[in-house]
Amino acid sequence: MSFSQTASPSRSSGNVTDAIAGGTLTTIIRCLSGSSLDLVERGKTIFLPGDPAERVYLLRCGAVRLSRVYESGEEITVALLRENSLFGVLSLLTGHRSDRFYHAVAFTRVEMISAPATSVRQAIEGDARVGLMMLQGLSSRVLQTETMIETLTHRDMSSRLVSFLLVLCRDFGVPADQGITIDLRLSHQAIAEAIGSTRVTITRLLGDLRSEGMLRIDRKRITIFDPVALARRFS
Repeated sequence: MSFSQTASPSRSSGNVTDAIAGGTLTTIIRCLSGSSLDLVERGKTIFLPGDPAERVYLLRCGAVRLSRVYESGEEITVALLRENSLFGVLSLLTGHRSDRFYHAVAFTRVEMISAPATSVRQAIEGDARVGLMMLQGLSSRVLQTETMIETLTHRDMSSRLVSFLLVLCRDFGVPADQGITIDLRLSHQAIAEAIGSTRVTITRLLGDLRSEGMLRIDRKRITIFDPVALARRFS
């Protein structure tokens, strides 16, 4: 296993029922039998394509990158998951044990809760509200995937980078004294891998944006001074 895992104590059905009544997916998953709190360092793999789909994950802190690797060897980002995102649920959708189709890696240091797929399935079968909450969680995943696909359709790497930065502003942005700060520590290499570029190219393009007064970078944190102006500039 490529990350540290702290098992939670065994849960009773009564605790699960109480958690469902409480109405949060986090409390439900934490109360399931076999659940655990998982800490993953940046760059570490959570699961690979072909791995057995044995657990379901809920992201509590940080960012997780989901990607597909094609026969050509090209790796394409399909989603950059944020806090409270649900992933690793394919086996629940298909109704039987499945293999992973995505490569899931910690884009930053990650804290997440995971539970056996069998326990999650039992909770869904026991109370329809759990299934509804799962669908609500997955709907945001679909939107994130659609956004990433739109980002990667830009052939011009400068436009692709700007589109990616705007996605990060939306999903990870926090108000700053001047603009919006992306609340992630991002290396140029990490950005390059996410959008199919090279570190040298990303360094040059970020330097251009900084020279044009569009952003600043302080200890790997990027602040976009005016996201609307940036979007208009490269639309």
